Amino acid sequence: MQGELKEKVASGVAWSLAEKVGSTLLQLGVSLVLLRLLGPGCYNDVAMLTAFSVVALVIVDSGFSQVLIRKAAPRPEDYKSVFVFNLAVAAALYLLLVAVSPWVAEFYGQPDFRRVAPVFFLLLPMTAFCSVQNTIFARQFRFALLSKVTFAATAVSGFAAVALALAGAGLWSIVAQRVLLVGVRAALLWWVSDWRPAAPFSRAALREMAPNSFRLMGTDLISALYTKLPQFFIGRLYAGTNTLAYFDQAQKLKDSPVTSTVMAVQGVIFPALSKINGDDAKFAESYRQIIMVVAYAMFPMMLGLSAVAPDLFALLGEKWMPTVPYFEAICLVGLFYPLSMISLNVLKVRSDGRIILRIEVLKKVLMTVIFALTIPRSVMAVVWGLVAISVCEAVVNFAASRRFTSYGWGGFVRTLLPVAAVSAAMYGTVLLVAAAVPGGPLLRLMAEVAAGMLAYVALSALFRLEAFAEVAAIIRKQVARR
Repeated sequence: MQGELKEKVASGVAWSLAEKVGSTLLQLGVSLVLLRLLGPGCYNDVAMLTAFSVVALVIVDSGFSQVLIRKAAPRPEDYKSVFVFNLAVAAALYLLLVAVSPWVAEFYGQPDFRRVAPVFFLLLPMTAFCSVQNTIFARQFRFALLSKVTFAATAVSGFAAVALALAGAGLWSIVAQRVLLVGVRAALLWWVSDWRPAAPFSRAALREMAPNSFRLMGTDLISALYTKLPQFFIGRLYAGTNTLAYFDQAQKLKDSPVTSTVMAVQGVIFPALSKINGDDAKFAESYRQIIMVVAYAMFPMMLGLSAVAPDLFALLGEKWMPTVPYFEAICLVGLFYPLSMISLNVLKVRSDGRIILRIEVLKKVLMTVIFALTIPRSVMAVVWGLVAISVCEAVVNFAASRRFTSYGWGGFVRTLLPVAAVSAAMYGTVLLVAAAVPGGPLLRLMAEVAAGMLAYVALSALFRLEAFAEVAAIIRKQVARR
């Protein structure tokens, strides 16, 4: 049974990572094309719309998806009740956000916010419409199917957005991309799923799940609010300028690989860790291996993006060059955020949710202090504040997870140190290549990427990193199976 679970986890991670890498590269390509075609002004409105939707989507789900995944044997009425609840909340929030959009538009000095909001916020009911199917497939480890669905939705929405941008649609091309991504994914999930809301609605089922789900929602809601807090303030303090667009795009481009990797691993690991929750030794070793593999993927990726930032943004045109210093610094957040989320995942599996809420309060106190010190100073101060916050989150989350696993600080440092050293050497190599290679930004960017990848793989093999051997073994098994 344990061997079968390990194979499912390895296969699930491989498929999920493949989809996330494919979807991320496709989405990144589309984003870069749109950034080049559209000016920063279009992205000010989208930044505020996205900030409101991120917070609203947490309320729509209300933590029920995570509870259903953790539940040993969800009943048909559990799924139906969560489906109805999510749709009702999504509809209510949609109407509320559309109703207040005129005041939001006036407050932030963004008249297009009011015009676009009724279309953009359709993603709330669309997301609720397919949340149960997504949860069921996650419980069944059908990540290959979810991967194909997400990639198809990304491709359709991306190509439509580029076509609209080329046709001169401006802001609407970005809106169409966001809404189509969710809408196509929802339609495909209903098409491939045999689940239908045929069971009776049960208030008792919701009441049974509500205490834990609302605690999880409270944690996620606080996290979402603080994640988008800089946007809410920067949008107001720098109204009438493109500063919000520069900051938001730096954060978005950083988030693309970070969020994709975290979701790929977390979507598989959460149900897997739930199944081995009773075996302490196996749980601790799995925790260590997850941290090791994720760090091995994320450390070089984020340091590499920071190193190539000047040439990457030079390809987008002079209008986006003010984003470079923000992006160079904010990429460092990607070193710590995935580790923080893995530790939080451990807490979600092993605790009853109370400690999660308590540490979230502690972290938010620290974040409030940091934001209070940085927001009035400058946007660059906010960026470095976000780096400091990511370090604090990783430390606090891991410290809290120590109560539920035997994986300690010594093992944590020994796991990360070799990966960090090889990644730092790769970062130095990329900077040397950037200074040595003449020509335009495209030629330098290609040389930097090639040199960075070669240096990282060569050094990993030379020093026999455990993470390198583990990743290579997973790849070999997946290739052999295909």
